[in-house]
Amino acid sequence: MTISISSAFDSGNIRVLSIDDTPAGVRAELEIVRDHQSDFYQWFHFRVAGVAGRDVELAITNCAHSAYPDGWPGYQARYSEDRENWLLADTDYADGTLTIRLSPDINAVWLAYFAPYSMERHHDLIAWAACQPGVVHRELGLTLDGQPLDLLTLGEGRKQVWLYARQHPGESMAEWWMEGALERLTDEEDAVARLLRQKATFHIVPNMNPDGSRRGHLRTNAAGVNLNREWHEPSMERGPEVFLVRAAMDETGVDFAMDVHGDEAIPAVFLAGFEGIPSITDRQLELFHRYRDTLAARTPDFQTKRGYPVAGEGKANLSMSTNQLAERFGAVAMTLEMPFKDNEDLPDSDYGWSPARSMQLGKDCLAVLAEMIDEI
Repeated sequence: MTISISSAFDSGNIRVLSIDDTPAGVRAELEIVRDHQSDFYQWFHFRVAGVAGRDVELAITNCAHSAYPDGWPGYQARYSEDRENWLLADTDYADGTLTIRLSPDINAVWLAYFAPYSMERHHDLIAWAACQPGVVHRELGLTLDGQPLDLLTLGEGRKQVWLYARQHPGESMAEWWMEGALERLTDEEDAVARLLRQKATFHIVPNMNPDGSRRGHLRTNAAGVNLNREWHEPSMERGPEVFLVRAAMDETGVDFAMDVHGDEAIPAVFLAGFEGIPSITDRQLELFHRYRDTLAARTPDFQTKRGYPVAGEGKANLSMSTNQLAERFGAVAMTLEMPFKDNEDLPDSDYGWSPARSMQLGKDCLAVLAEMIDEI
């Protein structure tokens, strides 16, 4: 059977350099394709076919100059034979090459940087959520590729809570988090959800970057723009996604905001705040610290020791959403980061950091918010 490697599907990304099919097994050399009009690359997602019962070695050779080369040591690729369960592959990294080894039981196997969250699944999520009691769906506008930008609103409380994910489309764990959060928020028998819907109005953008998601980008939209550097002066020409969402935020105001991401290098879940904004208040900072520390106490999958450096006084980058929203609205804003590797304090040798853990974290984050919603 002819060996085939393809990525011509939703969120696919790989370039085939060579395939060597011998009696000893299959070896292929591959490259990750850069985001359109950008130098960013790290996300991959492709299918290998015709390999049942064969030893397969896949060498991705251009990792040294990827967006985050520190993300490769200690990383394990994900693979799936049914596109539902994504397991850790035998993976090693040396001299700029990521090598993945498999012995599939069936003829087609899928590989990805992390378990994908396809645009088809996104539309299924929107359709399901919009049918839940009390949920209102609104299309904010269209992206540069003509895809809809979806907003879900629910709750009747006066606190304005914004949750948004996948500004960086390759960080697919962020939309798995969203699915978990929406499952909890729409559960009419869940006490946390009932309290939050009573106290707050939720505005949820499950995917901020549909174009990059479908194109198989790591970090940018259809124009090669990093959306999380557009929040100070967004435009419809460069980043309609940010322009439209920020305009909707201006309509409602923002009391609490969480921007959901994934981090390539740090093997932990952590929060980044808004220290360094010009008008920071003691109240904002105290509430952020309380949220962070309470989450650490509630779930072993979150910690506070690892994370990003804190910006100095007046040094916050206001082009980033968390800083912009904290400054613009006086909001308690934060960026949640989940790992591509694993939580090394609580590793899972089969799945690593996974969709299921991302979804559970979404539910846990809401429980912490419920504890302090009156003070936000």
